[in-house]
Amino acid sequence: METSNNKRVTLPVEVGIDKVVQEMINKWGADAIRNSDGTELSKELMDMAVKVYTTYLTIRNDQAFARGHMDQLQMQYLMSKHNIALSNVLEIHILDGYFNRQFEIDKEHDWKRYWEVVDRTTGEVVDNKLWEFNEVKKTVIINGAKKWHRYTVSFLARQIWDTTHMYNHLTNNWTTPQHVAYDAFHKETREHIFSYLENWLRDNPSVDVVRFTTFFYHFTIAYNDKAKEKYVDWFGYSASVSPEAIDEFERVRGYKLRAEDFVDEGYYNSPFRIPSKNFLDWMDFIQQFVTENARKLVDLCHENGKEAMMFLGDNWIGTEPYGAYFKNIGLDAVVGSVGSGATLRMIADIPHVKYTEGRFLPYFFPDTFHEGGNPTKEAVENWVQARRAILRNPVDRMGYGGYLSLALKFPDFVDKVAEITEEFREIHNRIQGTKPYTPKFKVAILNAWGKLRSWQTNMVAHALWYKKIYSYVGVIECLSGMPVDVEFISFEDIKKKGISSDIGVIINAGDAGTAWSGGNYWLDEQVTGKIREWVYNGGGFIGIGEPTAYLHQGRYFQLADVLGVDREVGFTLSYTRHDEEFQGKHFILEDKEKDIDFGEGMSDIYRVLDNATILSMNRGDINLSVNEFGRGRAVYISGLPYTPENVRILYRAIYWSASKEKEIYNWYTSNNNTECSAYPEAGNAAIINNSNQVQNTTIYVDKDNYKDIELKPYEIKWMTI
Repeated sequence: METSNNKRVTLPVEVGIDKVVQEMINKWGADAIRNSDGTELSKELMDMAVKVYTTYLTIRNDQAFARGHMDQLQMQYLMSKHNIALSNVLEIHILDGYFNRQFEIDKEHDWKRYWEVVDRTTGEVVDNKLWEFNEVKKTVIINGAKKWHRYTVSFLARQIWDTTHMYNHLTNNWTTPQHVAYDAFHKETREHIFSYLENWLRDNPSVDVVRFTTFFYHFTIAYNDKAKEKYVDWFGYSASVSPEAIDEFERVRGYKLRAEDFVDEGYYNSPFRIPSKNFLDWMDFIQQFVTENARKLVDLCHENGKEAMMFLGDNWIGTEPYGAYFKNIGLDAVVGSVGSGATLRMIADIPHVKYTEGRFLPYFFPDTFHEGGNPTKEAVENWVQARRAILRNPVDRMGYGGYLSLALKFPDFVDKVAEITEEFREIHNRIQGTKPYTPKFKVAILNAWGKLRSWQTNMVAHALWYKKIYSYVGVIECLSGMPVDVEFISFEDIKKKGISSDIGVIINAGDAGTAWSGGNYWLDEQVTGKIREWVYNGGGFIGIGEPTAYLHQGRYFQLADVLGVDREVGFTLSYTRHDEEFQGKHFILEDKEKDIDFGEGMSDIYRVLDNATILSMNRGDINLSVNEFGRGRAVYISGLPYTPENVRILYRAIYWSASKEKEIYNWYTSNNNTECSAYPEAGNAAIINNSNQVQNTTIYVDKDNYKDIELKPYEIKWMTI
């Protein structure tokens, strides 16, 4: 899509405020309008001289069809609570703890074929002959249970309330009739989806862009019996299951999946779990199905002269923008919610589309836009954090979501967004589509997922994190706006292809046993051997948290010999430690102005090599250290949440581990609260102030060419190269 330099903005609109909509189009410089879920566009709005996006709900647009085909609704695999057998007979209420307005037990299919009862004390599957399902009581009765063992039931449940519709009812107080979602894996439903879209396209000639929200399967959300969130996984495939799909998988892949392959001991294949072969095969199977049929929907749009846009959210499962099949969909665009720099890059870096669009925060919903709320503050914070990433690789367009009528009640917010949209357009005008300056080496993030989870490392959802992991999410957030090229690689990549010659630094960050740290991949001699050799010959390695962690043969960190440190797990307490903090100056700490925030940090880190240098300690625990290994270098950091100071610590650690200290002053700022992005081809450079205070900084073109400048709060200042 060709985008005017003075536009690039999509405005959410509603009926009944047409005159105000036109005013807002002019004020924010919008060249497109869209409806939100639950709102409609009037003919008057559609006839305005702007591009029209319309939300299209592929699997719940036709509720009449859905109600007439309740046997073709979507399903989820669920696991019951853990139940202790007090006698040899155990009765389990399998839906206990779940929201009965969301789920209904599937009674139509052979539960002995698709369900499993598991003895969680031993991990053994209970013989089908030893249990029965009581349809009336909705319980499973186990005969011959072992006393004092704990048992669970893994079962299929129909989703009798669409996930997003339910969320909006419970969060935004919707009162419309309860929607249900049908499953495209059923041939009859699939054909209806295609024919319904054909008719819809003919009936909506004024629509320019069909914004699919999204295609077929929603990410995993299960509510509890108090109508509160019980389990949410933005990456989850639990809602992509059905007996028909499982049978088809067995036919084409040659083996039968167990219920356990989906419930995964109750972890439901969280992205923090190292994915099993069976689950990866299921993901691959669903991705092929989704992309093949999504392509048919996109083709229908194109045949009717309309663009096809995908929302990276809600029903996005199976699309995986960094997966092997995404390019086959043939989409024109992807739009997603921008909650941080990392989520901005997750959208902006998506390949195989003509343009990308970011939906900035806050959403125009009552949870923010209420009396006493401060949406302006949230908008500024969201913009400033995302701006760092925009300067590295901008989304082509920006917009907001929700109900415009709510935003109009906050004039200061409306004015601030006008400033933000203008700054967004200026960035595009200044950089002219050119690539910003980066060093000649790349930084690789190493984990079990690799490219598939680009910019999604240690992430729960869009910019959401838990206390347990914010120290690792911060690493990705720091990198999102840093002037380095970032690549995401897996352990399998290293085993099969080695380490690319353009990679200068590898980062491994996460808790032990998770997909992000690597778990038992660190027992693979191909992985450890190739990385050791690479570092020894000059590569840089940065470990954060519990990198390379797996207790084996006298080491917890399997690359302790590279890092120079290990973690005490209680087995080597009899060894006397003589760790002391280095008192001299070090390159990594040259810009340090305050105590480093290590987040949750990591206890009991100690030195295992005398030549390792400890740069920061707390009560005897090492927080930051460096080590030289052959011609290579390694850095250990106990945790790194996102802060301006930590951006600088990581940036300098990258250059030090890559042995490129002299090159760091190429387009560099002296003040941690400021950053620089240079665009040599466009002849411009941007210097930004990420703080709400006036900042003075020295901007270096290189070590010998620099000048001092002052930046207003949150200011972006441009200089000609």
